[in-house]
Amino acid sequence: MQEFRRMTRLPPYVFSIVNELKMEMRRKGEDIIDLGMGNPDIPTPKHIVDKLVEAAQKGHNHRYSASKGITKLRQAIVDWYKRRFDVDIDPEEEAIVTIGAKEGLSHLVLAVVSPGDVVFAPNPTYPIHPYSVIIAGGDLRSIPIGPDRDFFEDLLTATKQTWPKPKMLIISYPHNPTTAVVDISFFEKIVAFCKEHEMMVIHDFAYADLVFDGYTPPSFLQVPGAKEIGVEFFSLSKSYSMPGWRVGFCVGNRDLVAALRRIKSYLDYGVFQPIQIASIIALNGPYECVQEIVSIYKERRDVLVDGLNRIGWQVEKPKATMFVWAKIPEPFREMGSIEFSKMLLEKAKVAVSPGIGFGQYGDDHVRFALVENPHRIRQAIRGIKKIM
Repeated sequence: MQEFRRMTRLPPYVFSIVNELKMEMRRKGEDIIDLGMGNPDIPTPKHIVDKLVEAAQKGHNHRYSASKGITKLRQAIVDWYKRRFDVDIDPEEEAIVTIGAKEGLSHLVLAVVSPGDVVFAPNPTYPIHPYSVIIAGGDLRSIPIGPDRDFFEDLLTATKQTWPKPKMLIISYPHNPTTAVVDISFFEKIVAFCKEHEMMVIHDFAYADLVFDGYTPPSFLQVPGAKEIGVEFFSLSKSYSMPGWRVGFCVGNRDLVAALRRIKSYLDYGVFQPIQIASIIALNGPYECVQEIVSIYKERRDVLVDGLNRIGWQVEKPKATMFVWAKIPEPFREMGSIEFSKMLLEKAKVAVSPGIGFGQYGDDHVRFALVENPHRIRQAIRGIKKIM
């Protein structure tokens, strides 16, 4: 067999190490509390499911749909942005429906990044952000992030040291896995910096709704001039608990949206039309269902963080996302995140995501996903307490 060059650039999937051990233990009858993968367990709100069922029973919805998304869904996206962020978007030229944010982001990078193009992405971060660049043949440069780092200082240093000039910056706030949040001034600096250095911006806004304690996340597109250089992705997976439905969208710069629209016209026929119709109901419908979902995650966050602090593992409560990013306790830090995660699995019967899976700068952390009910989370705390 020939060597698959693109595949050799992708590293082994770190999370599979813990996943395989977890499955092996479960086959032996062990009760494993899985706080690893960020796979929402909350059912999709009933009114959205009901609309899917109704639309799926109509034969004309079974045909190929529109790759860029049906007109009424793109209009719902535009209306949602206007209500939420007072941002005006052209539904024809500045909005496109995607098969979840992950598909759209990776295909946009594939469309606009050529071999040798330099792209900046934070480290640690959600894996598709850096690896979409690798898949496209681009030259990835990591910008370390964390409470002890100055992002713009690191960004400027990396820009000065890079040739050819960087073409793109990929960011995401609220951030997975670190749960970091920003205010509008952060995006104002991003827009000014990237305009000055002629860089495109992709902002992944997947956790726009999963926020707590009065924090209100800004949209990147709220900054004047943001549409001149970048786009923003949103996914219905978290806000409306629709992860398996695979629907999201990209809005912003019309040239980038056009590039994504063109490459998708070759790759797919769009999301199954009943799902798009149900997504219209989600975006146009009552916001109370989103608030209920957020309140469930907040309760789980409080149970987990309060429990960890009580047993001596000091963790701050995140203001956003469905995760807790926990620095490995000092006595175990030298183990690294993979070995520590394996120990939690074997001794505490708790599965978490090793921080190194999000980049080498995450190796002193693990990520908890808030995808179990409070009772199970308390059970996890009891298991971890044995190690502590």
